[in-house]
Amino acid sequence: MRKRTSRCRTTAKRVPARPRRAAGVSKADKAAKKADKRAAKAIKKGEHGRITPGNAKRVVGVTKVLGPVLLPFVVRAVSAARESYDRVRARRLGIPVDDLGTFTGHGAALHARIAGDADALDALRSQAGDEESRLAAEQYAERTGARLQQLTTAVRAAERMPAQRRRSAHRAVDEELGRIEDDLLTRFGVAPRR
Repeated sequence: MRKRTSRCRTTAKRVPARPRRAAGVSKADKAAKKADKRAAKAIKKGEHGRITPGNAKRVVGVTKVLGPVLLPFVVRAVSAARESYDRVRARRLGIPVDDLGTFTGHGAALHARIAGDADALDALRSQAGDEESRLAAEQYAERTGARLQQLTTAVRAAERMPAQRRRSAHRAVDEELGRIEDDLLTRFGVAPRR
């Protein structure tokens, strides 16, 4: 190979030197300016805040990648939230979580109280000692059981009433249940508070 000498110079195109940045302009400022220009251009074209084909493709691509990864976590979080909500609701109604589906609607709390009172009536029947108290408990349980059936029907009928009338009906049922529960407590030997 031949040695190059200073006479054999090839003329190369000179690349102009980059203009130097002014003092105080950082890369972050430059990037922010560029982003502002892009946003202004999008606003000018009427694409700012709109769904464009390019944006849609990006979203679909990201969803295809992240969806299968995040979906199990989302499902677990939603089911945990639902379980805790059901537990809170069941505790508020005073029933087991398994029975939550039987007490629904606006009168769910009243239905739960009525069911609890019916169970208490059954317990009262079984606890009666001698023949006389057993007969009295049986008669009381029959009368009160019939009244509880009427109250259940009233609560069901109130479900389809306008809100103000429904609340009024629920208040009346609540007061009647309070009287029944006080009487039940007295029969069990527990003096209700006044």
